[in-house]
Amino acid sequence: MSTLISAVQNISLISAGELALASGAVCALLLLFKPLLLGLGRAAMLLVRPKLSKEEQLQRRQMRDAMLLKRMLNSIEGEPSHVAELRAIASRV
Repeated sequence: MSTLISAVQNISLISAGELALASGAVCALLLLFKPLLLGLGRAAMLLVRPKLSKEEQLQRRQMRDAMLLKRMLNSIEGEPSHVAELRAIASRV
């Protein structure tokens, strides 16, 4: 506790003003270059995890839909009319 108090007492008004000015300048630069930084971040994400092709996206969507239908069919709480309707939908997919 005494270390914190002595550290606060050793800070002058000029150094506190310089620190506030420097942090304000850094924040202003970050706001100015925000679009550039976001673009660089997105480019880095594409390097790590490339975007799927249209065919791969379609296959994943169809697989997800088929798994969802299968899960709905296997649920116990479904009514028989709903199950028959879901099976009809699943046969079309």
